[in-house]
Amino acid sequence: MARRHRPEEHQNHEAWAIPFADLLTLLLAFFVVMYAISSVNAGKYRVLSDSLTAAFRGAPDNPSPIDLTARTPNGVAEQMPIQAMNRIFNAGLPASAHMPLPLARGTERAGDTQPSSVDPRDQEALMQAEALRESQQQLDAVAADMSGVLAAQIRSNVVQVQRRGDAVEVRISADVLFGSGQAEPMPAAVPILQHLADSLRSFPNAVRVEGHTDNVPVRSGTFRSNWELSGARAGAVVRLFSERGLDPLRLAVVGYGEYHPVQPNASAAGRNANRRVAIMILGAASGLPAGQP
Repeated sequence: MARRHRPEEHQNHEAWAIPFADLLTLLLAFFVVMYAISSVNAGKYRVLSDSLTAAFRGAPDNPSPIDLTARTPNGVAEQMPIQAMNRIFNAGLPASAHMPLPLARGTERAGDTQPSSVDPRDQEALMQAEALRESQQQLDAVAADMSGVLAAQIRSNVVQVQRRGDAVEVRISADVLFGSGQAEPMPAAVPILQHLADSLRSFPNAVRVEGHTDNVPVRSGTFRSNWELSGARAGAVVRLFSERGLDPLRLAVVGYGEYHPVQPNASAAGRNANRRVAIMILGAASGLPAGQP
């Protein structure tokens, strides 16, 4: 009697694909979790974004690096806001592929539930840019206030108010404030300086008072040189400011003598312009301590 042969069992040669797919899914989940809990670096994020785009959609259209700084009107480079980075990184990607960068702590928009984790260096750069912007706005307010307080003297062309970098300069002709070779303010000049001091009390900025002279030698027996005369005049203004209630910690005195002229000393008009007191209301980058408003 012939032996019956058992039919051969069918072998599934693609059974390996199921555990392999499970392994890939676990690896993907692992890297997603690692990425979610890590601090995002803008450069590495761009590399990852370009790699994913190249893998699924071909080579990126714009492989050149992107400058993550923006230029302010005065040429200062400041860190680009996170929202602007999102628009750049996600440009050209479908909405489903957008991956927003996390916002800095304290800057989440209403409705955002995404945890805030950003590079501390990026956050510090954003804070410095914001502080600089606020400092410039405050100096603009100082300049407008000084122009209003000294409007009559500005019209008489004895006072000038102008922005100079990170400061506001109030330039007053020394002939309005002091007699020839004298360092004590004339009685008519005291109300001008008092009104100026009252206005400065409204702002926390540091104030540096600079004294300047022409190149004519001092003939008074009180001062031996224009150095001493210019410093004494600046000191007299600072003393009056302090007596009017300005915090002395905000104040500084500089005597430049004849060595920083604004016009040549060859003419009487030039020498008159060089005899001046410059009151510099300084911004946050000045390095001098600011007081409380």
